[in-house]
Amino acid sequence: MKSVKNWLVVLLVMGIIISLVSGCSSKADGAQEKVAESQSLAGQTLFVYCGAGMTKPFGEIADKFKTETGCEMEVVYANAAQLQNQINTTGEGDLFIAGSADELAPVKDFVTKSKELVKHIPVLAVKSGNPLGISGLNDLAKEGVEVVLGDGDATPIGKIANKALTDLGILSNVNVIARAATAPEIFNALSVDECDAIIVWKENATGSATEIVKTTDLDTYVKKVPAAQLSSSKNTEALDAFMTFLDSDSAKAIWENYGYEVVN
Repeated sequence: MKSVKNWLVVLLVMGIIISLVSGCSSKADGAQEKVAESQSLAGQTLFVYCGAGMTKPFGEIADKFKTETGCEMEVVYANAAQLQNQINTTGEGDLFIAGSADELAPVKDFVTKSKELVKHIPVLAVKSGNPLGISGLNDLAKEGVEVVLGDGDATPIGKIANKALTDLGILSNVNVIARAATAPEIFNALSVDECDAIIVWKENATGSATEIVKTTDLDTYVKKVPAAQLSSSKNTEALDAFMTFLDSDSAKAIWENYGYEVVN
């Protein structure tokens, strides 16, 4: 009887060992499957159009997707008008990351579907310390205030600036010394002391040389950034994978790190 019990103990121990080894093997196999899956888009390429103001966050998102999947990312950054013209002229591309949903209208014939990613928040920014005491948009019409805005025909932020100042009835009274083609260019004008104030996207207004004016004047002009899939896309597998990736926590974290508010 004692011998039988000993054999049972031995068999039980052997069973546990076999189970542990099997479990480790299964985990290893699972890890290998994930690695294989993450590289399943190697050799494929996505062609994306993206507003220039979102170069930094979207560039980081694109790089992360490439690292995780092996998919090459070709991204063209420019202002809305330039991107719209390229989409309409070439009939090429997989995805359009626009500054706002309004910018999809000129390329509506190419858009199959879209989804909102993050909020695009316009702000009034001035030199650090606010030496001219600018407290709101109305102060932009004061004598001696030099302002740089975005192109009112080609960029979403330029159109918003025009609309906000027109709604207040002061656009013609504002001393607009220059119009910039992209949001980064607008901010650069303020950061190198070429003007006193700008209207720009919140995420672009960074650095110690400038500050955002605390005002509600632009609250009603907040836009949402859409990711629009294009009918010219020939790579549905990679595009579907990237659209899924845009919903991931890692992609959302990148947007948030650059000051964007994610649309839930």
